[in-house]
Amino acid sequence: MALEALIFDVDGTLANTERDGHLKAFNLAFKALGLDWHWSNEIYHKLLNVTGGRLRIKYYLKKYNPAFEHQHLDDFVASIHQLKTKIYVRLMDEGAVPLRTGIKRLFNEARKVNLRLAIATTTTTANVDALIANTLGSEALDWFEVIGAGNIVPKLKPAGDIYTYVLEQMNLDPIQCLAFEDSHNGITSATKAGLKTIITVNEYTDKHEFDGALVVLDHLGDKDKPFDLIKGDTTNATCVDVAYLRGLHATHC
Repeated sequence: MALEALIFDVDGTLANTERDGHLKAFNLAFKALGLDWHWSNEIYHKLLNVTGGRLRIKYYLKKYNPAFEHQHLDDFVASIHQLKTKIYVRLMDEGAVPLRTGIKRLFNEARKVNLRLAIATTTTTANVDALIANTLGSEALDWFEVIGAGNIVPKLKPAGDIYTYVLEQMNLDPIQCLAFEDSHNGITSATKAGLKTIITVNEYTDKHEFDGALVVLDHLGDKDKPFDLIKGDTTNATCVDVAYLRGLHATHC
């Protein structure tokens, strides 16, 4: 089967949103609520092993702040996460985080040849909308046939639910698509849904294991900024374009 669609993770894949977006928003939310919590970059690195903001807060309390108690913990955690999301959207509106190298170029190239685009992420729809609208323009939200976000399915990554949901909505078989991820949880999720995956690592995931990845790169590359091949078949390509993806798909799918 020919390559029909590209499905993208968001945080860490489309943009390095973790440090300059989510981590900053969490700490600003804690401060606004009068909590004496502060997540360092080192702690956040470890917390990222847990997907989903609410679960991440609960894991933090269990692991790093076990003395904290609240009569209605679930509601309290939900209120923190709600405020954090509002702050994150504000940061995106301020242009705090740009897209990663090659992302905008690949989107434009894919659209020119009618490759279908979709998103499969554990973050909320509001966070996705804010990032896309403030880096590509509000009209770019229509580029994506499906935006599968973490508030849509019951089980977050590394479960395969969000990718399965996107595939079902697009009426596509996994073999017709390629996924783009940055983390071990991400490739595990995509693999469980039957997808082959391109990995672009970042500062939080460059030590992760990516068994089964088609290729592992530092980024997608651009005309004046070639990617570095970390793992995968030797290539003369310097950026991930449609021709490169079709070659990978034809060889491995």
